[in-house]
This record gives sequence, structure tokens and C-alpha cells, in this order.
Amino acid sequence: MIHEEEVLGRSYDHRLMRRLMGFLRPYRGQMLFAGIVVVAESLVGLAGPWLTKEAIDNGIRHHDLVHLGQVATLYLCVLAVGFGLDYIQYQVMQRVGQSVMMDLRMTLFRHLQRLPIAHYDRTPIGRLMTRITHDVDSLNELVTAGVGAIFGDLFALVGIVVAMSRLNGELLAVTFSVLPLIVIVTLVFRTKIRRTSRDIRARLARMNAFLNENLSGMSTVQMLNRERRNFETFREVNAGHRDANLQAVFQHALLFPVLEQVGALAVSLIIWYGGRQVMWTGITLGTLVAFIQYTQRFFRPISDLSEKYTILQQAMASAERIFGLLDTPADPTSPVVAETHAQRDGRPRFPLTRSFEGRIEFDRVWFAYR
Repeated sequence: MIHEEEVLGRSYDHRLMRRLMGFLRPYRGQMLFAGIVVVAESLVGLAGPWLTKEAIDNGIRHHDLVHLGQVATLYLCVLAVGFGLDYIQYQVMQRVGQSVMMDLRMTLFRHLQRLPIAHYDRTPIGRLMTRITHDVDSLNELVTAGVGAIFGDLFALVGIVVAMSRLNGELLAVTFSVLPLIVIVTLVFRTKIRRTSRDIRARLARMNAFLNENLSGMSTVQMLNRERRNFETFREVNAGHRDANLQAVFQHALLFPVLEQVGALAVSLIIWYGGRQVMWTGITLGTLVAFIQYTQRFFRPISDLSEKYTILQQAMASAERIFGLLDTPADPTSPVVAETHAQRDGRPRFPLTRSFEGRIEFDRVWFAYR
């Protein structure tokens, strides 16, 4: 039987993303502030290689200690500002992520209370536990380490390309010569990592379901003397989860070193081509050093985006299952009604319960001992 965790959906679903954005809407002000901080942090990060160029060309080259000291002081200030901006952005996104995670879990728990009893008869409780814990955590990772980081990496890439084009267009063309290799590597590993991520979540859901059923029914297991058989079954389930994680480790252990090697290839080409220009007085040594630093920073966001793509895939799969659970029809006789109570912090409002009025009648009910 194919479980819902094993079904491969789209890596990005705008319909699911739009529903997820509904939970971010109460915090759009904080998200906007975090976006501004990310842009500022990216701009500050671009100053480092330029300051290195200034120190080499106008300080070291002319033996100007005063100018060299000023550049070094400014570099320390840039590092301090970057550290402060990174701290602020991390704090804001973590607070938003935790708030969204709380709202989403409250919504799930409210809906679980409204589902008919038959749903719990045919759905393992461990799988529902996975929805409200692990799947929600995956969405939290997307909010805290995905949305802001993806936006920051894209903005950093644009800024680095602009800075590199202003330094030297020929060296920029040399850097872009290795981009086809990056595209090939990304396409090769994308599908494999996606399948492995789905496999990990499927096996985790199975293990949670198995543990929940066995722990809640341990008295029955002991009464039927099934300890050894259930232990061997758990060994297989646990080993499958371990093997799936090791497969993911293997794929990531290949992907990121390969991307680093491509970046190193670009740096070596720049040293070869740019070094000749320095010897022919086409560019200064400071320009070459700055360009090498920009190149290294150029491939860092690309590597980060490859990792964030995995986070996006995991979040889309988790969102598909969470919203699938939320779309499960509720019991029309549920005592949960549409009344809500306001909360001062502007979070989503959740229904309260109302007691029914009526009576319970026992007609011709009897029992006897045999």
C-alpha cells in the first residue's frame, strides 16, 4: 500500500504557498522589517572586497600607513554592522517562525477535535502526531531559514554581479564560464535529494505510527507474547529510517564539495587570466584580489540556494499533508461552533465550544448476569 508520505508532488505549489502565506499575514510588518534588514546586510557584505582593493592599491602600494589604518578601521566597522544586522534578522525571523508554528498547531488541533471518530479508526495516531510535530517543524524551517535566506541570497547574487561587472567585465565572463557546470550538478542532484527527503519523512511517519500503536497497546502486546516479533519489526522500521538518513548524508556530502570544486575552478581561471592582466598592467593587484573575493562570495549563495531548495521541497511536502488534513471534512455534529474570541496580538482566532441543550433517553435498556 502506498502511503501519502510516499507520493511525490510538485517541488513548488503556488496554491499551497498561498495558503501558507495566510498564516504569515498577521506578521507581515515583521517580515517586511526582516526583508529590509536582509537587504542592508547584503549591501554591507559587498563592502569587504572593495575595502581590500582600497587597502592594496592606495595603502600598501603607496606605503601610506594612515590610509591603510583608516581602511582597516572601516573594515572592522563593516564587520560589526554586519554582525548586528545578522543578529536582528535572526531574532525577528525566529520569533515569526515560532508564532506561525503555534498558530498552525492550534489550527490543526482545533480541526482534529472536529474530525469524526471513524477518521481515527482508519488513521494511525502516530501519523497524525507527525503532522502536528515534524511537518509543522518543516514549515517553521522554511519561514526561519528559507524565505529570508532565499531573498537575501538572490539579492546578494545581484549585488555581487553588479560589483564584479564594475571591476572588470572580462573577469566576470571568465567567472560565468563555469555556470553550466553548476546547472548540470544541480539538476543531477535535485531529483535524488527530493526522493530521499520524501523517503525520510515516510519512514519517520511509519516509525511514529508503530511506536504509538505499540506503546498505547503494550498490555495487549505482552498478553499475546508478541514482544520478540514486534521488536524485530521495529528493528526493520528503525533501520529503514537510519538508511534513508544516511543516503541523504551521502548525497549532500557529494553535492556541496562538487559545488566548492566548481567555485575553486572559477577562482583558478581568474588567477590565471587576471594574473596575466596584472603583469601587463591591465588591472591592479587590488582589483584582482577583490575580484577573487567577490567570486568566492558569488558561489556561496549558490551553494546556500541548493540547500534552501531542499528545505523548500520538504516544506511543500509537509504543507501538502497538513492542508490535506485540514481539508478533511469535519463531523457536522461537532460541538465546535463558529464563535471566536479576539486576541490582542492579532493572531488567528480560534472557535470556542458551546454546550448542547437536550436530553439522553434510555428506552428498554437492560442487562443481566448469566
